Amino acid sequence: MAMVASDNAPLLAEVDMGTDSSAPTVRATVVQASTIFNDTPATLDKAERLLAEASGYGSQIVVFPEAFIGGYPRGTNFGVSIANRTAKGKEDFRKYHASAIDVPGPEVDRLAAMAGKYKLSRISDVLSFEVLLGGPGCFLGKHRKVVPTASERIIWGFGDGSTIPVFQTPIGKIGIEIYCAPTADSRDVWQASMTHIALEGGCFVLSANQFCRRKDYPPPPEYVFSGIEEDLTPDSVVCAGGSVIISPSGTVLAGPNYEGEALISADLDLGEIAREKFAFDVVGHYSRPEVLSLVVRDHPATPVTYTSASVKTEGGLCITPVTIS
Repeated sequence: MAMVASDNAPLLAEVDMGTDSSAPTVRATVVQASTIFNDTPATLDKAERLLAEASGYGSQIVVFPEAFIGGYPRGTNFGVSIANRTAKGKEDFRKYHASAIDVPGPEVDRLAAMAGKYKLSRISDVLSFEVLLGGPGCFLGKHRKVVPTASERIIWGFGDGSTIPVFQTPIGKIGIEIYCAPTADSRDVWQASMTHIALEGGCFVLSANQFCRRKDYPPPPEYVFSGIEEDLTPDSVVCAGGSVIISPSGTVLAGPNYEGEALISADLDLGEIAREKFAFDVVGHYSRPEVLSLVVRDHPATPVTYTSASVKTEGGLCITPVTIS
């Protein structure tokens, strides 16, 4: 594995897999970089710089970390304890909410334009959404975390079956053949999870995490890492990254990186998917339909349904009763 760096650029960890000429090869990059917290326009500018660099290395798909736009509120509890919420916590949440963007919306339009400009597909995790973009610069859709993890439920809502689609793209099926896993987890055990998903799913796994130091977040008392603030210096690492690319055989192709901000890349031989599923295919000969079945409800879970005896229009005319669901 060659490590390539420039004076003003993140590190690039790159591996050539050795390809099968009968199957396409895709160059993938996972971004390991920190948000510019509470500054969405500056974060978008940083995203474009990173995309431009990844494009220069020939990348066709780029995956950004969880909550890259808006920021992952690591270490804060927004002043919440059972039966109590502090005034500062509410204000902190207001500022955090102000960093959020609409999906779709003008910021997503800008991200799509970036994808078109640099001729690549892009997965960007925006708060609790993954935004999927494809060439030439179009918005493909969103993928939402169905259940926010642990205390994330304080700030993020739930997804449903309509926000877990698979997207067919020229470089493969995103979500099945290429499994994108933006994360905020830098523990060693995360690597085991990613390897297991790659091996059992017969897919490539692209996991992107932020690398953050304390100084990447606002200073105290504006932002406080609950319980550990007094032990931190500006250069203390609060998220060590661990971004990684793994093949369907469970082989680590690039990463994990725990050293700093980086662009981590590998060439994905898509022919490896069929080779590995020949041995173990969880939705084929190993699905065991005689024992197990799986039903996925892929429609939106509408939280409110209106049923009325009559609906009056502005002109005073009544129309047939309807149920909106």
